[in-house]
Amino acid sequence: MTIVLSSAKTIFMKGNINMEKQKRITLNADKRKVIADVFQDHFESNSKYHQQHTDAIKTYNEMREQAKVKINDLVRFHQPQEDVDTIRAMNNKYGDSGGQLYHDNCFHVQNSTPRMDEDYNGNPVENFDDVHIKFEAEKNFLTSYYRDEIRAKGLDADYDVRLGDNYDKRNPTYYNAESNIDKYLGWGSRNDVSGQSSYHKDTWENDFKLWVIGTSYCHSRMFKADEDTYNWFKSFEVARENVIMAHKNLFDHVNKKMEKLKLGLKSYRYFDQAKELADKLGVVLNESILDAHSSMALSIYSPTNLADLLTDEVEQTRDEKIAIAKQILQEQQNSLN
Repeated sequence: MTIVLSSAKTIFMKGNINMEKQKRITLNADKRKVIADVFQDHFESNSKYHQQHTDAIKTYNEMREQAKVKINDLVRFHQPQEDVDTIRAMNNKYGDSGGQLYHDNCFHVQNSTPRMDEDYNGNPVENFDDVHIKFEAEKNFLTSYYRDEIRAKGLDADYDVRLGDNYDKRNPTYYNAESNIDKYLGWGSRNDVSGQSSYHKDTWENDFKLWVIGTSYCHSRMFKADEDTYNWFKSFEVARENVIMAHKNLFDHVNKKMEKLKLGLKSYRYFDQAKELADKLGVVLNESILDAHSSMALSIYSPTNLADLLTDEVEQTRDEKIAIAKQILQEQQNSLN
């Protein structure tokens, strides 16, 4: 009787082991990509570099509002409002011959304290340093400033910092990412059917302007300021550069981790191996994310959705497809919670 029970127990245990083996989820490229994204979100959200990026943006925003007041005071000190009004009245009466005014968001602030140098003959010469203050924004700054927002749209906000200084590595993937960022921010073609009606480029370009006396050539106007004011504007420019640098530091930090992670995931055959790693690192990783991903793919190409895609007169853009996919994925995740 004991032998029979022992044999039955052994058979039962082997059956459980076989069932457990059958239940193990085998990984493929798509599932590894989903898992890697979960790890990346964890690495970013829990990184001090992400907080530094957030803080850099906050500091810049605060200084930008101060800069508007300071530059207005400086410009109006050199070009009083009554002089601007006089030229505008002359314009109204005599046209362009009445004087020149320009609505500008670009200013050169010059240090009134000279820096002593020597000319080619060794003679002392005075040079005046200046700093270029722009209230519009260049693409690389806006890409860094709106990095989280851009990534949430399914676009690659890191395409340029990933390249570093190695421009020889620019490839079709790079140019495709660049084109998508250009379109989203407002530098690209606006003839697409995405329905986007406002762009960050326009918002920043029109956020702050002053009427100045002179032409559209910003560098033709130098507004002299005392050394303290000049140094403040230099620090404002540093705050702008810090946003870009914080973005680069964040990417470098997370990318190093992701390179190691992806190598590890390639060696993993089963989900439970990735789950074990996640548990050790404090990453929340559940099988439901894979189920949601599979359900999302099925939902996108369900008969109803596929019929809509096939009957659309206008082809959907990549951004629209990504937005649909993310919405369905979120709905699937909500249903699992």
